[in-house]
Amino acid sequence: MTIGPAGLVLALCPLVTAQQQAARPQPTPQQLAIQQASKEDHQQMLDQLHIASLRPGGNARVLGAVNYDEAKANPYPDLPDPLRMKNGKKVTTAKMWWDQRRPEIVEDFDREVYGRLPKVVPKVKWEITNTTEEQVGDVPITTKTLLGHVDNSAYPEITVDIQLSLSTPPNAKGPVPVIMVFGGGGPPNAAPARGGPPAVAGSQQGSAPGPSWQAQVLTKGWAFAVLNPASIQADNGAGLRKGIIGLVNKGQPRKPEDWGALRAWAWGADRAMDYFETDKAVDAQRVTIQGHSRYGKAAVVTMAYDPRIALAFVSSSGEGGAKLHRRNFGEIVENVAGASEYHWMAGNFLKYAGPLKWNDLPVDSHELIAMCAPRPVFLSAGNLVDPAVDIGHSDAWVDAKGTFLAGVAAGPVYRLLGKKDLGTNVFPPIETGILSGDLTFRQHSAGHTPNPNWPYFLDFAEREFKAARGK
Repeated sequence: MTIGPAGLVLALCPLVTAQQQAARPQPTPQQLAIQQASKEDHQQMLDQLHIASLRPGGNARVLGAVNYDEAKANPYPDLPDPLRMKNGKKVTTAKMWWDQRRPEIVEDFDREVYGRLPKVVPKVKWEITNTTEEQVGDVPITTKTLLGHVDNSAYPEITVDIQLSLSTPPNAKGPVPVIMVFGGGGPPNAAPARGGPPAVAGSQQGSAPGPSWQAQVLTKGWAFAVLNPASIQADNGAGLRKGIIGLVNKGQPRKPEDWGALRAWAWGADRAMDYFETDKAVDAQRVTIQGHSRYGKAAVVTMAYDPRIALAFVSSSGEGGAKLHRRNFGEIVENVAGASEYHWMAGNFLKYAGPLKWNDLPVDSHELIAMCAPRPVFLSAGNLVDPAVDIGHSDAWVDAKGTFLAGVAAGPVYRLLGKKDLGTNVFPPIETGILSGDLTFRQHSAGHTPNPNWPYFLDFAEREFKAARGK
């Protein structure tokens, strides 16, 4: 048995049998090439940072290789105070928050966690490539397929076309709210797949009975949109010299403060907002961003950085998302700093899995949620099933309690800005939502999926939209 950082057990008996392991699909030559190129890019970033090696992360598929013991989960209990300036002065007014403290927090996230948006990013020109009349259940919809052509005149070797679809109810009496989802696209009636982290970490998975999330959105009389993150920036390190990051860098490697895929995906959502503001069928003042798993990370980053987004539904986002970095539970900093996930973050983030520790981070995820204030946020997670029994359906990896605690610690900022926080610091039982405030949380019992929380989120969004309009 090997003991790693923060008391993690790094090598015990596997959760799957040798026969099950052998039956798994083997990587294709293309996948192996992507893995190798990602490792090489990861290494060049380590070289830039003068880091010889990183601490290893946990392995969700090895029994005992991830901490799920709450008694060991909180090695760094003291979080940065979102309402205390770097000079020690307490933030006591909304003006101090907006003018002084929030910019400090943004700077720390830009430099150390998600990377900086470049000073000059190419313009995007939207084109409607197709319009179809469809149905979701018995509800008719008009679906527009769009491409956002990114100006590549400064570096024609790289082409970026952002893929977006927008489905609106054709019989609406006026502009309607839009639920924008990070996903891979596909037809509105596509059935969700079932699976567990990390293999299908970005999908809208789950097999809960009942209407699809699209049908539920349409029942409210609203529109939905699907934004394809891979069309903005590839979800691997091999793609960092392509996509929007590669286009801005003209095919060269990133520097440690350059943006990662999460900021790039958020930038793409911002460009979708540009389009929504031109579409008369859309109420651009009432746009929600939603994402699950890695796209849950992207959703909370988008909400934090784009003030035009009205609400966020952050599902099972885990480390790098709404989960506290200082928590030793499930996915940890070392996992996201590793060769298969580092591309989500700024290069500087790798330092906190090497020469520095988690509590050396100048910020934590409660301050990312605080950056969303005073706008409403719905924090979502699935159940903590014993991974030795049911790894495919457990959401333990994303640390639901770590997400809840981040919401609790963001509460003072919501209260300062005149909004209602979670209202408690007591972690609720599964299926017991904390839903009365502007900052909400619910953990369901269906595993790694957002599906059971869609009805609760949509009711929350409807309430917030009405409150914003004074109804």
